[in-house]
Amino acid sequence: MSDAAPRRTPCRLSPPGVVCSLGDDNERIVEALFAGRRGLAVSDAFTPGRALPLGRVETALGDTAGWPADHLSRNNRLLALALARLGESLDAALARYPRDRIGVVIGTSTSGIGETEAALATAGREAPLPDDFRYARQELGAPARFVAERLGLTGPVYALSTACSSSARALASARRLLLSGECDAVIAGGGDSLCRLTVNGFASLEAVSDHPCLPFSVNRDGINLGEAAALFVVTAEPGGIQLTGVGESADAYHISAPRPDGSGALAAMRGALAQAGLAPHQVDYLNLHGTGTPHNDRMEALAVNALFDGSPPASSTKALTGHTLGAAGALEAAFCWLALERGRLPRHVYDGAYDPELAPLALVGDDAPARPPCHALSNSFAFGGNNASLLLSRED
Repeated sequence: MSDAAPRRTPCRLSPPGVVCSLGDDNERIVEALFAGRRGLAVSDAFTPGRALPLGRVETALGDTAGWPADHLSRNNRLLALALARLGESLDAALARYPRDRIGVVIGTSTSGIGETEAALATAGREAPLPDDFRYARQELGAPARFVAERLGLTGPVYALSTACSSSARALASARRLLLSGECDAVIAGGGDSLCRLTVNGFASLEAVSDHPCLPFSVNRDGINLGEAAALFVVTAEPGGIQLTGVGESADAYHISAPRPDGSGALAAMRGALAQAGLAPHQVDYLNLHGTGTPHNDRMEALAVNALFDGSPPASSTKALTGHTLGAAGALEAAFCWLALERGRLPRHVYDGAYDPELAPLALVGDDAPARPPCHALSNSFAFGGNNASLLLSRED
């Protein structure tokens, strides 16, 4: 379980900088979220002969002229655009705080492995790797180093890689850096890019659907994969949207399967509520991990029903973006931020055939919430039992 802290200790999240398959502009993204418009495109680019729905970023990622060779990866290009989208929040933090008092924590699972795949394809089995190959691009710490060097920051800099909870844990770490007094501000979030290793790895686990995914449907048969980057400027300031609670657990049940009874997920959700000083009935929206796989959805529905006396309005936004892996925790926290700021909830998109064998959930449809949401809980449950839940709250 994560550390306890006073409820009103401020941990403000700036407007997020986001790039995903729904776009790179928050106005465009909220339009898709609230309309339930998928950002998936069918492609066999990573699985020749098998076309899959993928949440690929189609936005132009900008010029890399003058970038150091170690930083030339698609992952870093996604992060560079997310940084640019932080806009005034980032500019204000850089102007206000010393560079050695600003930290960077980034979650990822792929880093620059796509560039390594390209180098190996060029070299073949026996030839030396191309002269422009840089191993540093694929190191898991590369995205955090890139952000720090791009901004000239000399505070704490590190990366986290706990599979699908990576960037949720990055936000939790940012909160701890502020509460400890180590930093005045932290650039935190995550980025992951699609590559053959990831797509074929999940395909080998028979976890990938050939169709747009259907979280919590009786017809669900696997995930769609996606790519994204999502960043926040995290500061110890009151007001706005606050990260009021974090819950973390490690149930270590299985390397890839969730604990069937949902106890690890339940511990994470309880931890976030306890740290925020909230009761379950005060949660206005739940962003579900909701992968669309049989075991994950069953476990999560069970855990939600063990915590709540009647599910809060809930949805899985992975049906819109694909599962963005190490970026998912920060991306879905950004969706919660937008929901709280706009007073609306992301729709749950599936075929409408809820699995009757699952514990019931109140999935968000076309109806507007009875009142503007004030507290949103976001779940990220990863391989190896690395579970994280984030509680975001709107302060007027």
